[in-house]
Formats: sequence, structure tokens, C-alpha cells
Amino acid sequence: MQTENKLPSVQNPRALVGKIIGIGSAGIHAAGYMAQTDLRELSFAAVHTDARTLENSIAPDKLLVGAGLMRGLGAGDDPDLGQAAAEEDFPRLKALCTGAELVFILAGLGGGTATGAAPVLARAARETGALVLPMVTMPFEFEGHRRQQQARLGLQQLKASADGVLCLPNQKLVKLLDEGARALEVLKLTHELLAQGVRGLWQMLTRYGLLNVEFADLAAVLRGRRWESSFACAQAIGEDRAQVVFEKLLSSPLLDEGKQLPESEAILVSVMGGADLTMADVNGVLQRIHQQAEKAQLVAGAAIDDELHGQLAVTIVVSRHGQCAHEASGAAAGFSRGSDSSDEAAGPEIENQFFGAPARQRPAFRFVPPPPELTPEQTKRLLAQRGGSSSRRRKAVSIWSQGQLPLEIISKGRFDKSEPTLHDGEDLDVPTYIRRGVSLN
Repeated sequence: MQTENKLPSVQNPRALVGKIIGIGSAGIHAAGYMAQTDLRELSFAAVHTDARTLENSIAPDKLLVGAGLMRGLGAGDDPDLGQAAAEEDFPRLKALCTGAELVFILAGLGGGTATGAAPVLARAARETGALVLPMVTMPFEFEGHRRQQQARLGLQQLKASADGVLCLPNQKLVKLLDEGARALEVLKLTHELLAQGVRGLWQMLTRYGLLNVEFADLAAVLRGRRWESSFACAQAIGEDRAQVVFEKLLSSPLLDEGKQLPESEAILVSVMGGADLTMADVNGVLQRIHQQAEKAQLVAGAAIDDELHGQLAVTIVVSRHGQCAHEASGAAAGFSRGSDSSDEAAGPEIENQFFGAPARQRPAFRFVPPPPELTPEQTKRLLAQRGGSSSRRRKAVSIWSQGQLPLEIISKGRFDKSEPTLHDGEDLDVPTYIRRGVSLN
């Protein structure tokens, strides 16, 4: 009788569940932009303390937080209010993230709602078991010192709550545009760069091709590391497209003209091309990146997109260790230090005065300890040893004559019937000088 060895049938793989949550005005606008692109396969949600802004969002899931505190009027520019609003509705934030395996949080740091509430949202998403990747923008320099400082504190708290943070400083966008660029063009560029970052990571995980990256690979690189990451995207066409793409990435101001590559701890690379994508293209990009960051852990994916015929599109995420533990502990004390104050302005000057100046010799210690206490008997003996018949010495000896003070022991009053406090056979309710027979002067 012949038997056949049948392998169990493989069921269709379950699709990765991803969610994009925009929090605060800037985050909601960025999420709305992505919802109109090819990222529609992800679900979208909006979170805010301002009911009017939330109502204008095109996201299907909307959550107003802190209604009991601010009645839908927003947190203004106070991150403490944003944090309190998120803590008030923490169970609802957790329910909003339930079911998602990968959560992208879009936020513009420096204001009130996103700066204070985004770390709470990240913590809620992580408690559901999701991999949490916030993508945040930092303020322009002209927005002032207060917003800059609040953004830095918010970034540290976000790094302590999420698995990794992708940071896009708005000030670096100035180098990508002409001086006469309109404000709407800058806003559109910000949204497009954020969308490219999300698209590159999402396609790396969901598109199968030459090099496949599983969700577990990405989770192993980021989960629990709490790194701060930067990202950049580039495209090129032609025979030497691998070289051109790499040069664009290396000259990108978002990566500090390539200076971040040698300092990186982990690098994620997504290579996309049309049906004509070759292994030489993929190898040309990855080999050049590896030469710039030999010590970094490299995770790469390469997939086919029919719409990119003749093109090569690369998204790179550079992750490096931040000072999360130390700085987040300072930020955890609250955002009240984010206000304009002279303390931080004077900080560098004070630091230069103390740490930049040569060390001075410490002055001599001038404290002289008092002589040891002598009992009356020891004092008499000491004076007697000195001897002498002068009247001054006899007068000194006569000063130390002592007698018993006429002290009267009074009743304990309402504590008369209470049990005595005994320790080592002694009644501690009796004064020490009486228990030990010490004479008082």
C-alpha cells in the first residue's frame, strides 16, 4: 500500500494592519494629505482638543480629548493641558489603537495638544501591543525660543514612550526650497516628505520582491530601543540611477549632508523600482550606504512597483541613540520650564564661567572645632594641677561649686494611669537627668 506525504496547506497570509493617527492641528492636516494618496490601505484617525479643527478632519475616526477640562476649545500653547487631556481620555486612546499592529503618529511639536498628548498616545498604543513610530516636525527658528524648548522636551518624552521617533526639523526644509517659496509650498513639502517616509516603510513591509522585510524584522530593530531617527527620500532615472540616488541622499540636509550615516546604529532602506529593477541597482545603493555606515545594523527591502518603470526610488531611515534616559527624566517633571526664562539664556554663560575657567585653589578651612566638654570634677582637677596662689585662680575654682536644684516632680495628669515606656529596664517617661542622677548647674 502506497502512502503519500501531504504537506499542510498554507493559508493566505494575514495582511498587516496599520494605522495613521494625526494628533494636533499639524498632525491632522498631514494625515488628511496622506489619506488622499496611495496610502489609503491604512486606516486614519484624528485626535485633538479643539472640536472645530477635529470636525473639519476627513479622518473617519475622530476623538476629542479633554472635553471635561477644555470643553473642546483647545489646549492653546500649553503642553501641560494637552497631557492632562490625553490622560483624562487614556482608555479611549487605547481603544482607538486596539487592533493595529503598526501605528504611525503624526504630530507637529512645539504647541500644546500634540506636544503634551502625543507621548500619552504613544504609551496607549504600545500597551495594545502595537509597534509605535511617531513622525514629528520641529518648529522653525523664527517661531521663537519657547516653542523650540517645548518641542525638545516633547520629543524627549515621545522617545521615552514610543519605539522610535522619525524627526523632520522644519528649519532644514529651507535648504530644499528657493528663498521666494510660498508658505503653502513649504507646508506641501512637509506633508509630502512625511508621506514618503510612511510610504517607504509601509511598502518595505507589505510589498514582496527581491528582498523581503518582515514585520518581525522591523520590530526587532526598533522595539524597546527608543531611538531618534531621521529619514530622506530620493529618486533617479537612467543607467547610473543607483549612483545618482545615493548622491542625492548623501547631500540631503535631512541627513546633515550625510554626516548622520557614520554615527548611525541602525539603518532601514527601502528600494523601489519598476519591472526593470535589477540586482545591480539594489546592490549599488546598499553597498554605498554600507560603506558610509559600516558599524550600523542594516535592514533593507527591495520591491517592484509597476508605476516606477525606469525609475529607482529609495527611502532611508537613519536611527541613532539619543540622550533619552537623561533628558526624558528632566522633561517628565512637566512642561512648565518651557516658558521663556532667563535661566536657560544665562545657562551657557554660567557654564562657561564655571566649567570654562581654570580651577582655583580652594581656600584654607577656617573652622576650629571647640574643645571637648569636661565634667565639673575634671575641671576642678585641671585647675588644681595648674596650682598657684593668686587670687584670680582661687576665684576661678570657687565658680565651679554646685548644689542640687530644688526641682519638684509633678504629676502626669491624665497620663497617670497609662503604662510606662520601658526600654532596657528604664522608664523613659522619667527625665534622663533624674534617671541617671545628673546634677544640674
